[in-house]
Amino acid sequence: MILPFLAATLFASYAAAHATFQDLWINGVDYSQACVRLPASNSPVTSVTTTDLACNVGASTSANKCPISPGDVLTVEMHQQPGDRSCAEEAIGGNHYGPITVYMAKVSDATTAVGSSAAWFKVSEMGLPSDNPDYWATEVMNDNCGHYTFTVPSGIAPGDYLLRAEVIALHVASSVGGAQFYMSCFQVTVGGSGSTNPPTVSIPGAYGANDPGILINIYQQLDAYTIPGPSPYGTTSPTVAATAWPTTATWNTALQPSTTATTLPPAGATGIGQA
Repeated sequence: MILPFLAATLFASYAAAHATFQDLWINGVDYSQACVRLPASNSPVTSVTTTDLACNVGASTSANKCPISPGDVLTVEMHQQPGDRSCAEEAIGGNHYGPITVYMAKVSDATTAVGSSAAWFKVSEMGLPSDNPDYWATEVMNDNCGHYTFTVPSGIAPGDYLLRAEVIALHVASSVGGAQFYMSCFQVTVGGSGSTNPPTVSIPGAYGANDPGILINIYQQLDAYTIPGPSPYGTTSPTVAATAWPTTATWNTALQPSTTATTLPPAGATGIGQA
């Protein structure tokens, strides 16, 4: 955790260290940018009431839908600059500490659905996995070359969905409007024969500017953190460990691709290690 007297200096140093969720992996197979709605820039959204909070500013739809099934292991990948997949730089600037959340919303057609009109349920989250010292989900993601991995809930109904990955950066969140939201939506089609439609929230609507996980001073010892939004469906948030969080990558960074693709991978493509 950064000492309080360094906060102003580090904010100035990392003010431009913005980032974007750009790529998707399914069961270790790189689907790259085949079904992402890439935002117009890597800048954050800072209002919890704007419709841009759903899928970001100027995000253009993709021609593709990535096929997934309940129980699949998905990984979203973030980097600072468009098209970058290097592990040499942090996924998001070092002082952009905060939680990671992932939502899904069932829609009639993922290629045309409006994110701010969709009904969302959370499927994964990580906030403060350790308080000895304080260690944030974004730091875990940086350790793993920008990758965050989760499991698609079992039993959810088949059909088209938007998948929304989000970082909430809290480095200047001690005043209202200071929290920075970085999100991208991916277009997916869920297979299987499930029938569950989990309880949903609206985005915008799920967050308030004064929520304890949004209006917060992180430059102090925190032994707990309240992740904004609803509880995740079908899983639980990691508990805060009283031991140091391991910084060794669990993603196979040696096999990290250096390029992006906008087409679906060929059938039978093999995967790599997961974070």
